[in-house]
Amino acid sequence: MSNINWKKLLSGTDVRGKAIATENEEANLTAEVAVGIGFSFVSWLKDNLDQKQQKLKVAIGHDSRLSAEKLKDALACGMELAGARVYSTGLASTPAMFMSTLLDGHQYDGAIMITASHLPYDKNGFKFFTRKGGLEKENVIEILNLAAERESEFLNSKATNPEEINEIDLISDYAEHIKSIIRKNLSPKVDQKQPLADFKIVVDAGNGSGGFFTDKILKSLGADTEGSKFLEPDGNFPNHAPNPEDKEAMHSIQQTVLANEADLGIIFDTDVDRAAVVDSSGQEINRNKLIALAAAIVLEKNPGATIVTDSVTSVGLKDFIENKLGGVHHRFKRGYKNVINEAKRLESEGIKAPLAIETSGHAAFKENYFLDDGAYLVAKVLIKMANLKAEESRKIGDLISELSEAEIKEEYRMTIQLDDFKEYGQQILRDLKDYIQDIDNWVIAPKNYQGVRVNCGDNDWFLLRMSLHDPVLVLNVECDKKESLDYILEKLKVFLDNYSSVNAETLK
Repeated sequence: MSNINWKKLLSGTDVRGKAIATENEEANLTAEVAVGIGFSFVSWLKDNLDQKQQKLKVAIGHDSRLSAEKLKDALACGMELAGARVYSTGLASTPAMFMSTLLDGHQYDGAIMITASHLPYDKNGFKFFTRKGGLEKENVIEILNLAAERESEFLNSKATNPEEINEIDLISDYAEHIKSIIRKNLSPKVDQKQPLADFKIVVDAGNGSGGFFTDKILKSLGADTEGSKFLEPDGNFPNHAPNPEDKEAMHSIQQTVLANEADLGIIFDTDVDRAAVVDSSGQEINRNKLIALAAAIVLEKNPGATIVTDSVTSVGLKDFIENKLGGVHHRFKRGYKNVINEAKRLESEGIKAPLAIETSGHAAFKENYFLDDGAYLVAKVLIKMANLKAEESRKIGDLISELSEAEIKEEYRMTIQLDDFKEYGQQILRDLKDYIQDIDNWVIAPKNYQGVRVNCGDNDWFLLRMSLHDPVLVLNVECDKKESLDYILEKLKVFLDNYSSVNAETLK
């Protein structure tokens, strides 16, 4: 038997691990592990597909990470060993890998995307898809359990180079798919062939796999993209973290928009399942503003519908969705899968929920298989931008001009220094509900699905919750004045001082 800890590789609905050994830490996402994952994924597909086939067709794609080729070859070996025919897309996006199970000319039985999103260069991971969508956590656990149970079948082979991989150009077909969606939704007043001809649009791909969007979509639709940067894939990520939530990354695209006098700036994460934009004034349209923009676009054709978000959205956003746009704001749990699955649940109960979107930039539209796709989100923005200019001479930033946001937005993470941290953390949250009863103007928010959210008056609020995976209490605070922030932190510090296993130094 090997010493592989299969369970440790689970991260939400993905497999993730250290793929490149460093001085202080060995790799645990090795070629040997990838062989096992490939073998087990195909074995799982055979057991779970509605129509069993003798020779399954499975696709593998990857982002720009340095370890991608090694892991791709090892995955393919395992897949071949399990009896599948393997197709390699080369550089791809996570959403494109899901679409590889549906697009004409492809329609593979399953697909794996090799990515660790915005994590550092030495990490990597796998995302799994069938035609029904991304696998759930319990499915990935089943695959890892299969790998543990059937180690002898693949470890004895010692193979790390596949016999045959069929090379395909998926990303070009995916780009054509996105362009067709843009063209289908244009106003008759817009040039159907070159709808972006009057726009200067710059992209920052962060050296991930999103560079294709510039040439294959924007230029093809007529946009001037001069000034775009970091389009070349480079797994060292030498310029900034490929992450729309990263302050340096967002500053980079803001400066690019202003320096080039662009109409729009676009930034993607490494595997393009997240995105954010910057308008012509340099305004960052991210987090609450991005949700507001997406909601404005969606509710125009779905009046009164429900917008599902994660738990850390603002008071101002709720007011904007419900009182300015006429929709319903359903604030749910952190985690893009949680948000997506909640929208699906509402839909199954007859409640229209056409958009599930997390503040991190994961946006999933019902019309697009509830797939979190950064390129599709940007396509929706481009459609609206072209139509606005042609019909009303308005700009994209005008759609969210009535959104009120708190001046101060902070997040604090506090470690629980216990092995058995979950119950300890939950007890803290239960005690907090009692503690706030004695504080004037503090009220527990209604319909709260995660942690304890407290409205403190006006735009001021905080949410204390457990991290989804780690022994960490996370505090999100939004308020308009520094004095309000100080007061909230002071009261919470007094409360948390009662718990010796919580390191609350970050609150000072």
